[in-house]
This record gives sequence, structure tokens and C-alpha cells, in this order.
Amino acid sequence: MAEPVRLAVCGTGSISIRGVLPHCTMEDVQDRVRVTALCDNVPGRAKAAAEKFAVPQAFDSYEEMLAKGDFDAVTIASPIGLHYEQGKAAIEAGKHVHFMKTMTTTVDEADDLIRRAEARGVKLVSCPGEMLRPHNRRIREMIRNGDLGRVAWATTGASFGTYHEREGVRQGDDPLTNIDPSWYYRRPGGGPLYDMTVYGLHALTGILGPAKRVTALSGVGLTEREYRGRMVPCDMDDNTVMLLDFGDTLFAFVYGTFAGHIVRGFQPSFFGTTGSIIGTEFNGKPIEYPGWEEAREKGSTALLPHVVGRHREMEEAHVFEDIMQLVDLVRDGTPTVSNAEHARHVIDIIESAYRSAETGQAQALRTTFTPM
Repeated sequence: MAEPVRLAVCGTGSISIRGVLPHCTMEDVQDRVRVTALCDNVPGRAKAAAEKFAVPQAFDSYEEMLAKGDFDAVTIASPIGLHYEQGKAAIEAGKHVHFMKTMTTTVDEADDLIRRAEARGVKLVSCPGEMLRPHNRRIREMIRNGDLGRVAWATTGASFGTYHEREGVRQGDDPLTNIDPSWYYRRPGGGPLYDMTVYGLHALTGILGPAKRVTALSGVGLTEREYRGRMVPCDMDDNTVMLLDFGDTLFAFVYGTFAGHIVRGFQPSFFGTTGSIIGTEFNGKPIEYPGWEEAREKGSTALLPHVVGRHREMEEAHVFEDIMQLVDLVRDGTPTVSNAEHARHVIDIIESAYRSAETGQAQALRTTFTPM
């Protein structure tokens, strides 16, 4: 495909306003991707976003955009509980799809999307592409080379805190700054596992390979939250801890909670007989790989292949990178580690963790993937 990929944006909430649209409408990428349509069902938001980012088509519904929009691919940046149905509709319309994390909430849904995409001949890419980061590839190499000796266990996780309530795009009075975060705390698709722990799970499984079993405890810790003076009811689990079994007595502790953390950012840590990797340090010293000094100074997104120039200074550069992975896949067939099979395995872990918490029994995972 020689022409730029015409990209539609489904949902102009926080991630689109802060990341997708600022990056994908920059002049330096117009030879490869052009945002030609967007939609949002909040009155006035699609129009306001289209005016701000000079997008030619704005729609008040996803269905109308699919029917009348002029585009080749869509990035689905809506609440996670909507991803499956919206992805299915896009695939059936012959559109390539990029999913903001998480692609779906169940393995059955992910299986269906993958089958439909294969049948329709369209491409799927799913955030987050954590194995695009050079430090994660280097950590995988170190573990495979035996630098840590026999690895005993690993850990990763994330905490909601009040991150979403405090984002700047939620504090104003116009459609682009009054974005309500309530969906993060509701079923289906809310909770820290689907929204935040998913990053660490992609890195953990990308480094160690597919997991085999999961055991978990889970529940709702905060039944309501305050947002701009009103109380938001919360019914999605926000306090989950799990144990993953990778086989051969290699285990991992993973958490998605409403408070507290034990790892650096979303980066997994690994512990073996001859050393430990904490964040991006091995036995207390920085892990070296091409560009590691720049990454320590500017952040690991600075080394992502498409994050160059001003993109390095902008928010959510990793989201832009995953969209460009789809662009390359569509334009010239370049394979990507941000693939649907890896995303499905992480979904399997999350879904199985909730099932384990409900039943009190360990759950065998039914999916796998081939690390790239």
C-alpha cells in the first residue's frame, strides 16, 4: 500500500486527546497515516476534536462513522467493555483495527475477532507493545543466557490510585476537558487489570513466555469514588492479586489494586540464584543495551522505532508507536510483536484470574503465543 493509511478514531476521550490525535496529525507522519474521521457519542466532543486537530469528518456515533466515514483502519480508543462489538463491526466492514488496551475482556471474544479478521483479510494490532522496548528484549536475552542463574520468581502490577480522576482533560468545562472517568470503575471492562496491569503482563509474558496456570483473590475494595464533587458507584473488582505458574517451578506474583505498588512503574522484576533485575537494573547496576543511556535520561519510549523528533516530548508516545505498527503492517506487511495472539493470552490470564477468585480453584490457561 503506497498511499497513507486513512485512520479513523473511535472515541475522543483522554487517550485520544492526549495521545492519538496529537501524534497522528503531526506533519511528519502524513506520508504514512492521515486521520480522516473520528467519532464520539458525547454531544459536541467529536466536532470539537475534529476542529482542534483538523480532521475532515466527525460523527456522533460509531455506526454512522462506519457507514459514512472515509477510512482504511480504525483505532478503537473507547471504554474497554465496548471493544469487542466495535472491533467486530469494523472487521466486518473490512477495516483494519488497532485496539487500545485491552483488546477484549474474554478469550472467546478475542478468538472470534481473530477468526473474523483472518476470514476478511484485515490486520489487527493490540496495545500495549511492551516487547518493542529494547530493555525488555535485553532482559529476555539475559534470562535466556542464564545471567540470573535459575530464575525463581518474578513480579509486576499496577495501582489505580487517583490517576484517572486527576487527569487534566477531566477538570474543565468544555467537551475536550470534561471527560468523565467513571467507566474505569464499572463493569464490563473496568478495573486496574484491564487498564493498567495489562502493561506488566505483556512485558512479563513477552520475557518469560506464555504462562500455564493462574490462582487469584479478587474483590471490590472501593464501592464509590469522588469525581468533581459527586460520588461515582464502583462495581468492578479493583483489588486483585494473582499467582502465575510458568512451569518448572517458575512463578510470578501479579497485582492490580486501588492502592500501593511494589515494582517500578509497570516494569516487571525478576529474581534468580545469581542476581536480580529490579526495573532496568541488574544487581543494582543499569542494564546496558544500545541506547540505554538515552533511555535512562528521556524514558524508554525514546527508543521506540517511530518515536522520533517531537514525538519524544509528547504524552502517550507508546500508543502512537502501536498505531504505527498497524500502519506498517497494512502498508508493507511488516510483522509486529503488538499482535492479537499475545493480547489474547494476557486476556486469558485476566479472565482466568477472576474465575479463580470466584471458584477458589487454580485455572489452567487455554491460550498460548509465540514470543517475537
